[in-house]
Amino acid sequence: MSFGTPWLLLAALAALAALATLLLVLRLVTGWVWSGLRHSPRLLRRLGEHSMSRAVWSWLSHRWPRTTGWLAARLETTRFPGLPLTLLILLALYLASLGFGLLDDLAEGDDLIALDRQFNEALGVVRAEPILHVLGWITALGNTETLVAVTLVAIGFLWVHRRSSFIPGLLLSIIGSQLVTWAGKFLINRPRPDFLTFAEASSPSFPSAHATGAMAVYGFIAYALARDLQRANRRFELAFWATVLIGLIAASRLVLSVHYTSDVLAGLLVGGFWLLAGFTLTEWLRHHQGQTLPGQAVSLPNSD
Repeated sequence: MSFGTPWLLLAALAALAALATLLLVLRLVTGWVWSGLRHSPRLLRRLGEHSMSRAVWSWLSHRWPRTTGWLAARLETTRFPGLPLTLLILLALYLASLGFGLLDDLAEGDDLIALDRQFNEALGVVRAEPILHVLGWITALGNTETLVAVTLVAIGFLWVHRRSSFIPGLLLSIIGSQLVTWAGKFLINRPRPDFLTFAEASSPSFPSAHATGAMAVYGFIAYALARDLQRANRRFELAFWATVLIGLIAASRLVLSVHYTSDVLAGLLVGGFWLLAGFTLTEWLRHHQGQTLPGQAVSLPNSD
């Protein structure tokens, strides 16, 4: 069937409408979750101010002063080396453990490979020509040429707007994730799936460089844009739609049949790990420059 077939066009429009509806529903649900998380620090602070909590903490501090002192420093919310750094390290370790687990599943047996092939075959129902045409544009946003251009423009804007403390973190996210991805590609040397569409690729399949690059580049740019916004709802909107963009680029690699599902998941995990590393470096530099955490008031000099 050709692109101009009426029924095919209607099916493509219906699919796009369903996708838009799904994104709106997802936006509402994540908005509710975000609203709940925003109030969690206040609830934890009230719990910590409870008389029983204070009594327990006082007893623990008396028995193990060094341990409780170290723990209090790790859980402090007003400084980056406190709770923010703790959460970033824990999340990075969690992503690393998921990545090694995925690699272990790939090396141990045929179960993951069989599941990848079954899912690739199941995606045949959405490989209509209009959908593939749109996904071709989307997947181009994760090409090396596009990501290099976007990165150079981002560095230029950061430099012009005197936000150079973000540049080392951006470069760390990109360079680190790409080094691991391309080393993994040629060390593992996994063959690509059968090319069932117009899209082709010559490099090994595992992990997906498109998914890795999209996560590292677009994720960090969204962070740089949202970092100093005072309104939490604007930070949420940037994070949500950046996640949608990254997800669409990753999904395009599956529908275009140039990657297996585990390739894309591995790419997202690698990109996510190095994205967190970029966050950590940036926040550490800003901390030593005396800059505040997101949402904190900035103290202004006295005009008297």
